[in-house]
Amino acid sequence: MADAVMGAPASKPTPATTTIVGQNSTSIPPPVAISSDRSGNQDLINALTQAATVVDRIALLPNPSDHLYDFNQPPREDAVTTGLGGHTVKADRKDFPALIGNGVSMTVGFIGPCGFNTPHTHPRSAEINIVVEGSLGTEYVLENGTPLIRNILNKYQMTVFPQGAIHTEWNTGCEDAVFVAGFASEDPGVQQSAQRVFDLDDDVLQAMFGSDLTIDGRNIDEFRNLIPANVALGVESCLAKCGIPKAYPRV
Repeated sequence: MADAVMGAPASKPTPATTTIVGQNSTSIPPPVAISSDRSGNQDLINALTQAATVVDRIALLPNPSDHLYDFNQPPREDAVTTGLGGHTVKADRKDFPALIGNGVSMTVGFIGPCGFNTPHTHPRSAEINIVVEGSLGTEYVLENGTPLIRNILNKYQMTVFPQGAIHTEWNTGCEDAVFVAGFASEDPGVQQSAQRVFDLDDDVLQAMFGSDLTIDGRNIDEFRNLIPANVALGVESCLAKCGIPKAYPRV
């Protein structure tokens, strides 16, 4: 049964552990999720969504703590995406119900040396991205006929990724980097481009890449297993510069 909207907090569950294959390159450890009777509470989310006025909505979140989100200890395990190259922490309307009615959300990325936030899109929002530690390389392509936009962002420099654009960020250095990404949606969504393409049926992939598809001498199923989970290790020139072994096991 879902927690009551104004009820007492549920007892804290034991957080599940995240299994990482290989050595995570970042020295910033992934956060440990903590429980909350607010985050993910479907009854509360429904009530906030249906509230007739802002006053009614705020009355459902009466405590100052209802309006605070800690990216060091996010309240839900699925708010954290962890790979060999670092981790990201999101705060959307499900993770942080105080966002409901405000039309915004945020992700903070903790990217280790040469870490690679693999190409992805946000179907429901543009993204503004500012580097607050280290530096990042960025690229995006908006649609057919538009050029590749590539930049190097240093500390406190920002770029924008238009809604639906395929984009990526990677740490260009041998120290940790941190970015903050803002969205004009409470639920911007995310789709990892390479990973989701290879979710398509084999027949479709063969039609895309050739009827006798082999990639690097492997068949489709073998190649699927080589696609790294986000956040990955790369780019190869950075790995060589920082003396980090090239490894792409899936998580």
